[in-house]
Amino acid sequence: MDSTDFLINGIANAFSLIFNLNPYILSITGVSLKVSGAATLLAALTAIPLAFALSFCNFRGRQALITLVNTGMGLPPVFVGLFIFVMLVPAGPFGSLNWIFTPGAMIIAQYIIVTPIITGISIAAIKAVPRSIIETVYTLGGDGKETVIVTMKESKFGIITAILAGLGRALSEVGAILIVGGNIAYTGSVGGIGEGLSYTRTLTTAITLETSRGDISTSIALGIILITIVLFVNLLANAIQRRD
Repeated sequence: MDSTDFLINGIANAFSLIFNLNPYILSITGVSLKVSGAATLLAALTAIPLAFALSFCNFRGRQALITLVNTGMGLPPVFVGLFIFVMLVPAGPFGSLNWIFTPGAMIIAQYIIVTPIITGISIAAIKAVPRSIIETVYTLGGDGKETVIVTMKESKFGIITAILAGLGRALSEVGAILIVGGNIAYTGSVGGIGEGLSYTRTLTTAITLETSRGDISTSIALGIILITIVLFVNLLANAIQRRD
């Protein structure tokens, strides 16, 4: 088999796995969406209030917190994974929780990675609101609370874009969740590909594993699904930005 036949067969088998709704592929996709979705939701619930607090409030340590957020936007995922791993292993401070190599540990890792990203982009969206709008609120007798509400309405598309950017980052993450999740699938043959349903195996970590095994068809199938999801998220973010 030459290289062209190898590639064509790999792609054809990949689409066959997808269209036949292979249970292994579906379970991996489900775990990815659940873990990344949960982490992004928790991150948004933390990041958005934090972004408004950093934008409107003056308090001790504010500048240090802004610096921490900026640093966190470029935080190496493998460092996050190592930190969570050390915290959750049986000998670690939180080992009694038995969260290591579980979806919960993966959510924590992605939460730490995504929160600074959503916070930083949200702050930029808040600061992009014209100063004249804020001054108008004060001129009309509005207080600080009303100013925050107006700013939230004006920056909502930018904040939604921040959340979608965080989701895209979470879906693409591999290093941290590989360390704390263990890339685990249940044993047993499912769908004729010699592997069981996913427990902590995501699209990114499964691609790494299946490629190392030489299972190119499964790797391509997982890659197609991953790029489709990420592309959809990015198209949605771009559509929202055009409305802003």
